[in-house]
Amino acid sequence: MYRVCFVCTGNICRSPMAESVFRARVAEAGLDSLVEVDSAGTGGWHEGDGADPRTVTVLEAAGYEQSHRARRFRASWFAGLDLVIALDAGHLRDLRALAPTPEDAAKVRLLRSYDPAATAEEADVPDPYYGSLDGFEQCLELVEAASAGLLEAVREAVKEHTA
Repeated sequence: MYRVCFVCTGNICRSPMAESVFRARVAEAGLDSLVEVDSAGTGGWHEGDGADPRTVTVLEAAGYEQSHRARRFRASWFAGLDLVIALDAGHLRDLRALAPTPEDAAKVRLLRSYDPAATAEEADVPDPYYGSLDGFEQCLELVEAASAGLLEAVREAVKEHTA
């Protein structure tokens, strides 16, 4: 099984959105028996909570399923993960610092690095938490735009992983 974990700050907005979108892409590609997708937060403020209601609204309006409980990312998880996807540069930095080994740190990537249209200045998925529903809709657009490239990368990795 190839394991991917999306990580944002509190695990109630961006990372559960990315998890839902990518899980749908994996299923559409017929890889759901080979790829496991989940999410977590760098902090534990919302552990046990469901996704932000605005996240749920935007996902459901776009036809994505989700059932989510927030949790905090733990350094011990690196051993069981193949890819850790950070939603912004702060998460990337925090996760790499948390990684027990250089090999684990190398598993951490920025989500928007998989979007060929994203520039270095646009590498982050902005945090919509303190804004309006528009921010959540923009977040979904950015996540969807990066998902195709991420799916191709994961498809290639799964081929190597199962070869």
